[in-house]
Amino acid sequence: MLPQKVFISRWNERLALIYELTLRDFQVKYLGSYLGVVWAFLHPVIYIVILWFICHFGFRSNPVNDFPFILWLVSGMVPWFFFTDSMNGASNAVVENSFLVKKVLFSIELLPVVKIVSSLVIHLFFVVILFVMFAAYGFTPSIHSLQVVYYLFAEIVLLLGLSWLTSSVVVFLRDMGQVVNVALQLLFWMTPVFWPASALPARFHLLAKLNPVYYIVDGYRSAFIDKTWFWESHRAWTLYFWCVTIVTLAVGALVFRKLRPRFADVL
Repeated sequence: MLPQKVFISRWNERLALIYELTLRDFQVKYLGSYLGVVWAFLHPVIYIVILWFICHFGFRSNPVNDFPFILWLVSGMVPWFFFTDSMNGASNAVVENSFLVKKVLFSIELLPVVKIVSSLVIHLFFVVILFVMFAAYGFTPSIHSLQVVYYLFAEIVLLLGLSWLTSSVVVFLRDMGQVVNVALQLLFWMTPVFWPASALPARFHLLAKLNPVYYIVDGYRSAFIDKTWFWESHRAWTLYFWCVTIVTLAVGALVFRKLRPRFADVL
């Protein structure tokens, strides 16, 4: 068989495996509930309805840059939810699937990927809701909204590197799972999800932008609200983000590869 055909065949097998494991992940997560997988899509709808109710009838929050606060808020929360859900799931992916780790021919590195894909399904549903919300408020999508695909790809690459790193370390140091939870809580308040970046004193702007998740959250808002291309308004930070992300991906892959031979012994 030609090398190209072998490569394509192996990738098709991996994609099929990711699909099967993602489906299994959904089934296990909602096993025993009457609505089953439907809960995965009800949760984001309920959460956004609650936010809308609070912003409209509770706090009556002021617009941000003349834009409805609820739209500004949700456009930042959507990528953040995807990040936290993926990290929490992927960090424990190897430990939770120890029975698969002991199979000689199984590609263990796919386990964190499955968790990311599982979270991605919900995220895409969130994005659809976001488009519907903008349309309901009279804001029609523009060609700039297509940048969501780019920022989503950027977030997945960052998540892949981080999840390979954390999932491999958790096998040997279970406390790492708790460290990830604490780190995500700290990162939440360091990222302009609930607060606008303009609220920061000028001297802290540079420090805040060193957080790679800042780039993603701000990017989603640029796509939906500011309607600017990333190479126009984020040229320097785009370069910085990809440098950090590529290093993270390389380190995560290296650590995972180094520790993988010992997984079965520990688990």
